[in-house]
Amino acid sequence: MAQPFDASAAPFNRLSPEEVAIVRNALDIGYYRPGETIIARNSAPDSLFVVIKGSVEERDGDDVVALRGPGDTFDSRAMVQGGGSNAFIAREETLLNLLPRDLTLRLINQNARFASFFYLDIARKLEAISRDEEAERFAPLMDARVADLSPRAAAFIDATDTIQQAGAKMRELNCYALFVRDGERIGVLTRSDLVNAAIVNRQPIDGPVGPLANHIVVCVAPDDFVSTALLRMTKHNKRRVAVVESGEFVGVLEDIDLLSFLAGNSQLVAQQIDRASSVASLARAARKIEPQIRMLRRQGVKIEAVCEIVSDLNQRLHAKLFLLAAPPSIRERGCVIVMGSEGRGEQTFRTDQDNGLILSEPAPDRDLEAFRADFFDGLEACGFPPCPGEVMVRNPVWSKTLTDYRNDFRRWLALADDAGIMNIAIFFDARAVAGDPELLNAAKQDLIEAMRGERVHLARFARAIDAFPTPIGLFNNLLTLKAGGDALDLKKGGVFPIVHGVRALALEKGLVETGTAARIARLAELGTFEPQFARELTEALRYLMTMRLDAELAEQASTSLVRPRELTIMERDALRDAFWLAKRLREMVRRHFNLVMF
Repeated sequence: MAQPFDASAAPFNRLSPEEVAIVRNALDIGYYRPGETIIARNSAPDSLFVVIKGSVEERDGDDVVALRGPGDTFDSRAMVQGGGSNAFIAREETLLNLLPRDLTLRLINQNARFASFFYLDIARKLEAISRDEEAERFAPLMDARVADLSPRAAAFIDATDTIQQAGAKMRELNCYALFVRDGERIGVLTRSDLVNAAIVNRQPIDGPVGPLANHIVVCVAPDDFVSTALLRMTKHNKRRVAVVESGEFVGVLEDIDLLSFLAGNSQLVAQQIDRASSVASLARAARKIEPQIRMLRRQGVKIEAVCEIVSDLNQRLHAKLFLLAAPPSIRERGCVIVMGSEGRGEQTFRTDQDNGLILSEPAPDRDLEAFRADFFDGLEACGFPPCPGEVMVRNPVWSKTLTDYRNDFRRWLALADDAGIMNIAIFFDARAVAGDPELLNAAKQDLIEAMRGERVHLARFARAIDAFPTPIGLFNNLLTLKAGGDALDLKKGGVFPIVHGVRALALEKGLVETGTAARIARLAELGTFEPQFARELTEALRYLMTMRLDAELAEQASTSLVRPRELTIMERDALRDAFWLAKRLREMVRRHFNLVMF
């Protein structure tokens, strides 16, 4: 039996214990000298190889196309297909684990999860990895802690306060229960208690609440498991439990919180946004969006669904703020738009403000100035920091009449500088979230018409795809940034070239879709992309966005950096595939727009 063998590494971590034992007993070990051929070109290998020590070159003729290091597996393609076009040569003294071909094929046929590692279709491979991550994320769901559910803060009332005062406080705080202080004792008063006292028992509403309080309070600690809270609610037939920390009542956990945690509570957040009657109440609802993202990701919800939910919540938030902040002169003639990833519906973790205002005709200066300030302040209160580039309603450049925007389109095209090109990209991704959407539709059609058939303008626009290099090297290895702590930038290296390359092709075709996946689908329908490439490109974007969201949730901040050393072998392999597809799109766009001339 060959040693060492790591059964926790991909793809062997997908095998059952019995299958792992079979693999261990069947493994052999091979030693290869520098320059020795392991698999000859166009030959069928007898084994699946796993590098223990050293490195292996994959060669296409005389060209080295990839390097395999410790933990890497090869050559599944040649083994499954009965032969491969590339050769594998030991670059240095190399030790390999060898798993017989017949056993490998038998495991592939009987274990679907193990088989997914050997998919030749990149899209299927990325989908399989995502499914595995979702399954692993859902398994420890009930191991979450009470604090993860963000219980409602404890609210107190004195035993001598009246039923009317208690009802008013519940309405003000939009809560269902209050803690009642009665000397040293703490009790719980619920909305049902008030209803029964005032309506069923016809008690005077100016009577004290002390006698109504229940002093048998079921408690949990913030560090207790969610399963503990559920068990205590069931055992004591309670709809809520008190959260107690260091002897102090700090919160209330409702049964609806548990149900929301298990089933998702985006609809509750949406209701709170819709019911908000002030910027302060809107800000309280907005603070629940990020915990909702964490919950959705923990439950294994796919990235496109997360983006759709967050997009809907943010649209509701912007629309409600528009109603709260806009005077009639703005509401009657305005359209609020969001741009960037928010406009494309690809926003997850909240970033800076990226919005604008289109007016059908000029509004009174005083009203417009007040709205610019109030809308900006309201979004900042809701957790949206200022945009460093000032792409915000607050900036007069991005809050003006439709006529002024049309004039800007012509100016941006005439100047053809980087700022103008960026502005075109920003506006092309815009989506209406409040007011009259026809204003945005009209503006976009004007922009599309201005660019239609303008090959030089379109090529200058597409040229931004070369703004950042793809972080894969000559041998298909991942290139990290030393200054960034040996990290990769997912946005610059993969997300941006896919988004902008697709955006350039979509603008050329005059597409009205804003989401990148929707644009890819339409470009495939029009024959710009082969169906297979479109599917792989979509999966690559989803994978990169998912990895970015996970990095942001781990850092609790907006980031796009990941460290390859912290990824599994399969994750690194999938990341290489995603970057390779981004690179392939870049090369396609360069040829299509003849960017060598610019």
